[in-house]
Amino acid sequence: MTNVGTGAHDAHVGPPSPSKLTLPTLTALVVGSMVGAGVFSLPRRFAQETGVAGALIAWTVAGVGMLMLALVFQALAVRRPDLDAGVYAYAKAGFGEYLGFFSAFGYWASACVGNVTYWVLIMSTVGAIAPALGEGDTFLATVVSSAGLWAFFLLIKQGVKEAAAINRIVTVAKVVPILVFVLIALFCFDPGVFADNFAGADYAGSLFNQVRGTMLATVFVFLGVEGASVYSRHAKRREDVGKATLLGFLSVFAVFASVTIVSYGILPMSEIAELRQPSMAGVLEAAVGTWGNVFVSVGLIISVLGAYLAWTLMAAEVLFVAAKDKDMPRFLGQASREDVPVPALLMTTALSQVVLIVTAFSDDAFNFALDLTSALSLIPFLLAAAFAVKIASGPQEEVSGRSTRRELVVAVIATLYTAFLLYAAGPKFVLVSFIIYAPATLLFVKARREQGKQLFSPRELVILAVSVLGAIGGIVAVATGWIDL
Repeated sequence: MTNVGTGAHDAHVGPPSPSKLTLPTLTALVVGSMVGAGVFSLPRRFAQETGVAGALIAWTVAGVGMLMLALVFQALAVRRPDLDAGVYAYAKAGFGEYLGFFSAFGYWASACVGNVTYWVLIMSTVGAIAPALGEGDTFLATVVSSAGLWAFFLLIKQGVKEAAAINRIVTVAKVVPILVFVLIALFCFDPGVFADNFAGADYAGSLFNQVRGTMLATVFVFLGVEGASVYSRHAKRREDVGKATLLGFLSVFAVFASVTIVSYGILPMSEIAELRQPSMAGVLEAAVGTWGNVFVSVGLIISVLGAYLAWTLMAAEVLFVAAKDKDMPRFLGQASREDVPVPALLMTTALSQVVLIVTAFSDDAFNFALDLTSALSLIPFLLAAAFAVKIASGPQEEVSGRSTRRELVVAVIATLYTAFLLYAAGPKFVLVSFIIYAPATLLFVKARREQGKQLFSPRELVILAVSVLGAIGGIVAVATGWIDL
């Protein structure tokens, strides 16, 4: 990810940067975006829901579904090279400006909420030796996390070159403890414990519900699979965007699935389910002693800070590009002398701060933020997949390149998979997502007014009504206790 920062903004505020992103850099961008907080939490999250059988099915479903989604991004990068703003651009091209705006906002908001999980996990990790931080959900943890949020804001504000320099250090360092964990867990693997965990514990429920319960966790850890697409305008060769997406996805998929499965051979799943986060540290401690916990904890902090940096840059980029395309208010398209989109960065940090405060009142701060991040990302992913269906099945003259049956099949599977994820999320997180989506329309209205355009078309008014009703339903559900944060 060496050029994420420097490449990400030069193209917008001045002449195109001569240094373009190569295939290895784009692949590192995908890997760096996906490997963050999620992988360190996988053992406990899966053990709370399912045993080995359910985990194998869940990873198969998630692997196939996310691979189809990765192939969709690959195909769209080649088929529509004019759409170089990533996920949000596809929604806009396929379904109009308002849904394109929602896609951009939802993708940005999911990154902001995801950033909160990083701080919760860091505080929980340090909380093992500083009890006042709890599991990242105490008042002190919220204060310290808030200080971290704004410290990073000031760091990136100084110039993205400094931020990118830190990124170069953490990109490799974050992967090492994860690979070491898998190797040690394999060495300490107990076939008897693994066999006992195979069917799942009594609390796990039916196999279908076990698999369904893990779906949002798999979405969370795969967020970033579209990372190369977001920075596609900076690729040295356009076809490298798709290659980097696939290489990054396959590498990370193998690691994530391995971390989950080998854990079932170390401890009974009921014990894994009770571990504090990061549960990977607790599993390794059970295998080799205290040093295993310390080793994973240090690796986690490096990894999470690196992922936080990557996602903050990416989130600010989404708002910045949307503003340049006149889908967000003009002020979000401003950049400083150091090529940093300060208003977009400030808004990104501010939303993370709000969500961080909300999680302090949650029963399970980490899982709440994780599931909300996944739910917010599903609308942008669903619209991108549906757009791929649209162009793969559309008239020949409307697309560059030749429509193929393979592309259509891939796009349909990706669309069905993403729709299933919305079902798996359940009404709770869909309604909470509406609470975040609906007020965002004020930004859309401001952008339309700046351009002297009609505020809403008849179709857009229907979408507005659905989002507002969903938000009202979400607020009522939270207020009455039907939705428990």
